[in-house]
Amino acid sequence: MSPTYPQKHRNFRVAQTRRQFLQTSVTAMVASSLSSCGWTLAEVKTTPNTQISSDTLYIYTWSGYTDQDLLDHFREETGLKVVADVFDSNEAMLARLQAGGAGAYSVIYPSGYMVEKMIQIGLLAQLDHSLLVGLEDLFPQFQNPIYDPGGLHSVPISWGTTGLIYNPNKLETLPKDWSYLWENKDKLSKRFTLLNDVREVMGAALIMLGYSYNSTDPNQIRQAYEKLVELRPKIASFTTDSWRPQMIVGDLSIAMCYSSDAAEIREENEDLRYITPDSGSSVWIDTMVIPKSAPNPEGAYKWIDFMLRPDVAATLVDRLKFATPSRLAYEKLPDVLRNDPTLFPPESILARSEMIHDLGEANEIYERYWTRLTS
Repeated sequence: MSPTYPQKHRNFRVAQTRRQFLQTSVTAMVASSLSSCGWTLAEVKTTPNTQISSDTLYIYTWSGYTDQDLLDHFREETGLKVVADVFDSNEAMLARLQAGGAGAYSVIYPSGYMVEKMIQIGLLAQLDHSLLVGLEDLFPQFQNPIYDPGGLHSVPISWGTTGLIYNPNKLETLPKDWSYLWENKDKLSKRFTLLNDVREVMGAALIMLGYSYNSTDPNQIRQAYEKLVELRPKIASFTTDSWRPQMIVGDLSIAMCYSSDAAEIREENEDLRYITPDSGSSVWIDTMVIPKSAPNPEGAYKWIDFMLRPDVAATLVDRLKFATPSRLAYEKLPDVLRNDPTLFPPESILARSEMIHDLGEANEIYERYWTRLTS
C-alpha cells in the first residue's frame, strides 16, 4: 500500500510532527524505564551550541529521529560528528531560533506548515538540488508540496497521522473517535494525555465538532476551546513524549500521539493498539531544512543527501518506525512494514484527514486559547 493523499486535501499546506526519545528534562525520571525496554539514547542535547567546529554537524530535530547507529554510520562515511538537539513542538523550535539559536544549527526538522512560516520570515536557505541525490525518488505527492512549491527550501523526511494509542485491557469499551475522551472522562481521569501541540489538540476538538482542523472561524475555535476546558481537569498532562514509558508500564490507558510513535511503542507492549478517529485527524509531514545562518552548510548537504539514500531511509523505517516519503525506500521494506496501516494508512483514513497549514493572523487566536488551556 503506497502512501497517497486524497485529492481534496492536496490544496492544504501540509504539516506536521512526530517523536520518540524523551528530552533531557525528563530523562532522569524515566532512564530506568528506557534501559529496561532496550532503548538507547543517541547523542542529544537540549540547549543551543555556542562553539561550532568544522568537523561537527549540529542538527535540531524531533526526539527519536536519530539514534546512535545512524550517527555512527554517518560519521564513518563522512568523518563528521553529529550532535542532535531536540524539541517537542514546532512553536518551541521557532521560538528558540528567533531568540538567537538559529546560528547554532546546520539542519533543522520543521513540519510542513512551519516550513512555510520560516520561509516567510526569511530563515531558510534555498536548496541547491544539484547537491542532493534521490529527490526524484520521492513519491510524487512529496516532490511539489503546497507549503514549499518545488521543494526549494525543504526535503521531506517522514510523514504520518495523529490519533489515539490505547491499552484495550484497561478500557471497558474501545475508542473509535475523539469523542471517546469526553464520554469517558470520569473513568479516564488522570489516565490519558494530550499532545503538547496547539494545532493538533485544537484541531482534534474542531474536527470532532464537525469543523476543519484548519478553521479560522473565531466562533468555531472558541467552541473547540470550551470543549477542551471540559476535559482539562481529567487530563494527566500535555506531552509529546513522556506518555511513552507510562503507556508501556500501564500507568496510562490512552494517549493522543503520532503514528510513528505508536508504531514503535507497540514493540514494547504488544497489547497496545492505535486508531485514527472516525471523525478525522491530521496528516503531517516533517522535513529537513538548512537555515541561512547555518555554520556548516557543506555538512548539512551531506546529511540530507545521506538521509535520502533508500538503504538508509528503509533502515530507519524498520528501526525508528516512521513512514518514509521515498518510493525506493518503501519498495525495500518487508511486507510486514509496507502493510502496516499505522505506518502507511489506507486511502479510507487519509480521505477523512487534513493536512495542517499556517493560518496567518488566526494563529494568534489559537495561541491565546492554548495559553489559557495549558497555564
